[in-house]
Amino acid sequence: MENGFNGRNRASKYKRRRRILYWILIPFLLLILVGVGYGTYLFSKTKLAADNSFDDVRNGQASTLRTKDIEPIKDSFSVLVIGVDTSEKRSSDGRPRSDSLILATFNVKDARVEMTSIPRDSYVHIDYPKKNIDTYTKINAAHAYGGPELTMKTVEEKFQIPIDYYVRFDFDAFLKIVNALDGIDVDVPVSFTEQNSKDEADAISLKKGKQRLDAEEALALARTRHIDNDIERGKRQQLIIKAIVDEATKITSINKYSSIIDAVGDNMKTNLSFNQMISIAKFSMTNDIKMKSLSLKGSDAPQNGVYYYQLDENSVESVANKFASELNISKPFPNALPYEDSKSSSTADSE
Repeated sequence: MENGFNGRNRASKYKRRRRILYWILIPFLLLILVGVGYGTYLFSKTKLAADNSFDDVRNGQASTLRTKDIEPIKDSFSVLVIGVDTSEKRSSDGRPRSDSLILATFNVKDARVEMTSIPRDSYVHIDYPKKNIDTYTKINAAHAYGGPELTMKTVEEKFQIPIDYYVRFDFDAFLKIVNALDGIDVDVPVSFTEQNSKDEADAISLKKGKQRLDAEEALALARTRHIDNDIERGKRQQLIIKAIVDEATKITSINKYSSIIDAVGDNMKTNLSFNQMISIAKFSMTNDIKMKSLSLKGSDAPQNGVYYYQLDENSVESVANKFASELNISKPFPNALPYEDSKSSSTADSE
């Protein structure tokens, strides 16, 4: 009986560690899971995909908010996960806007990850001298103006903490990965109708409940923003990511790994090197990592017919101080109130 309990306990710990990885390094996790330990060919293919995804937008320089260089696992660090939609319609004018942003800190000493989702319509200051841009607008415009580099800079300015690394993934990866897996199992939280990846109106209709989703259905669930709000949309994206990881780690999916690596490798950019990724993965798999989600508060703040989300400054400051503590650096807002768990009250659709 005790052996059975210990087995379940180990399995539970493994699931928690695996969950940390797919929250923080999406979709890098898939590269590591399908490459490490499944033969020399897949490992080599994984390394090649990771190397091709490497894009050091800072040219080896640390954040300007750092007083010294850091190295993942030797030091605590932060990661900004950037999701983008690069469909032809949305990227025809250049770089796409970011569709989702997750800021996370990795506390190595205490084996803890803390994270927050930043609403895509958050009203922020964007400063980009390279293109003579100095404006207040939606945070998702930072990626359109200056890619991951400006997105990191904009988040740094808002939270006043260093953003050490980024992982940028393309939502087209959803289609390719789910196709490679022959679908995923999801408990759809709400019935809805949505356009497909070709922007054909009402092409996808899903009912609430557990079901097998194909690639188009999974993408529709992940990106629809007209049935509730940005906060709930983030939760739906998390459901899809979890379902992808759960399917990819099944024994029956091993023969699909080569296609998965191709899909991820073609749709990801990061300034994490392959060796750094491996170090993070090994640490996460050998430590009982604790995870906490931090909630940002705010309110709807339309201007001139355009929807914006106004972040509550007290909330931003308290979350920023929490992140600073996790990174073992000085709190940027020493007079801010301590962080308290709460939920955003926004209920408007994101335009």
